[in-house]
Amino acid sequence: MIASAHHILITGHSRPDGDALGACLAWSYYLADCFGKESTLIVPNGYPDFLHWLPGNERIVRYDKRPDDVKAMFDKADLVFCIDYNALNRVDEMEQTLTECNAPRVMLDHHLNPTLPTILSVSKPDLSSSSEVVFRVAWQLGDFNKLDKKFATCVYCGMMTDTGGFTFNSTRPEIYFIICQLLTKHIDKDKIYRNVYNNYSQWAIRLRGYLMSQKLNVFEDLHASYFTLTRKNIRDYHYVRGDGEGLVNEPLRIKGMKVSVSLREDDRVDNKIWVSLRSVDNFSVEDMAKRFFNGGGHFNASGGQLDCSMDEAERITRSAFMYYADILK
Repeated sequence: MIASAHHILITGHSRPDGDALGACLAWSYYLADCFGKESTLIVPNGYPDFLHWLPGNERIVRYDKRPDDVKAMFDKADLVFCIDYNALNRVDEMEQTLTECNAPRVMLDHHLNPTLPTILSVSKPDLSSSSEVVFRVAWQLGDFNKLDKKFATCVYCGMMTDTGGFTFNSTRPEIYFIICQLLTKHIDKDKIYRNVYNNYSQWAIRLRGYLMSQKLNVFEDLHASYFTLTRKNIRDYHYVRGDGEGLVNEPLRIKGMKVSVSLREDDRVDNKIWVSLRSVDNFSVEDMAKRFFNGGGHFNASGGQLDCSMDEAERITRSAFMYYADILK
């Protein structure tokens, strides 16, 4: 399919994270270096500033900025790669354009229960990230030696961010074999870490301190917690996309904590709450996200959304904790 295609699109999910962007960019370098194929990278909307340093970032096209141009690209495409998402609704406002495209779709992903219609799916929910999926495909096709530092940098960034700096979902020995191979391309893994995790504004740091000090609700008997981020907080602390990245993991540093939930009020749409969930060990936030927050994801890391007020979102969260009380206690 790659060899016969002339207009290849690589697409990622809405509000792309480090894994989505890393995997998409790495795959574009793979197509160029191993097949001599140019590709166009498309994402539905914006992503955090701390990912703009990734090699090839300047080539990424945002649907929300250029919907007509993107529609024309899909009309012309003869092969579409869907990377780091497993369902049509994961691309939000770009869903109709993707659905109406007649080109064959190929999925490279690691999320559970895929429903995306494709001609070929490489779906590996047991892997750490979609960037690991991309690496494995390149490796198993015997092409890793043809790839350079740019490919390796993107893969490492994606694997690092989707495992919280290799602190969860990263106990398999193969992961560290992959890291060893990426290091042979002379990547600076320490700099990659700093670019992602030590790249906040002073306002972002002040916001984190405020939320943990004033907005964190801890249920010690349930080993659970949640915090809220309102529009007022967003305005007061000059919030930009990415300022809350990884913040949901902070309460898990409390001794005995099993689950953490973040509730963020949308700054533009009324009664829209974005939910992030994290857990440790054998508690599934994926089940909680599906049952209470119209979402899903991974066993220990999931997301969702609610169409309600923040007060109602807090009530739902407390109800969710009580529903799982026997497991959490």
